[in-house]
Amino acid sequence: MDTDKAKAFIGEHHRAVLATFRQDGRLQLSPVLVGLDAEGFAIISSRETAYKVRNLRRDPRATLCVFEDRFFGQWLQVEGTAEILSLPEAMEPLVAYYRAVVGEHPDWADYRQAMGRERRVLIRLRLERAGPDKSG
Repeated sequence: MDTDKAKAFIGEHHRAVLATFRQDGRLQLSPVLVGLDAEGFAIISSRETAYKVRNLRRDPRATLCVFEDRFFGQWLQVEGTAEILSLPEAMEPLVAYYRAVVGEHPDWADYRQAMGRERRVLIRLRLERAGPDKSG
């Protein structure tokens, strides 16, 4: 599967599991909501203190398994390299993330305050490989 098809799928389906590498090399898995930014990066909101963020700062390799809401249906795996945007740089990209995944917020000022309180970051994953091309 090419990454353009993967981007189209992520644009419509937001439930995923993110795999990162722990310090000892084992995988750490996190359920996440994923969107797509204007540059074609997969985007995920997280807390600065989350294990996935610490793992990605040490080793930026990541894999996402993205699936439909009903779970047993279409899915895809994407692999890539992550970068972390921290506040204050992350604020407007976090707003764009919310719009891409959820829609309009009823109170953007409240949303921005919550992002600061929660020490939110934005994970941006460059999509380098996608699959599967066939089902088993």
